[in-house]
Amino acid sequence: MAAMKPRTGDGPMEVTKEGRGYVMRVPLEGGGRLVVELNATEVKELGDKLIAAVP
Repeated sequence: MAAMKPRTGDGPMEVTKEGRGYVMRVPLEGGGRLVVELNATEVKELGDKLIAAVP
């Protein structure tokens, strides 16, 4: 029987600049994190869409 390890890596939402791109880490409801790499144009477009979505 395999040992069950607790999930690690949960934490706050964050965006870090790594090299020429940006890495966004978003915690998921069931545990773990969604990790997405974006370029500067995609970051700007995502930011604009999020601002437009919030009244």
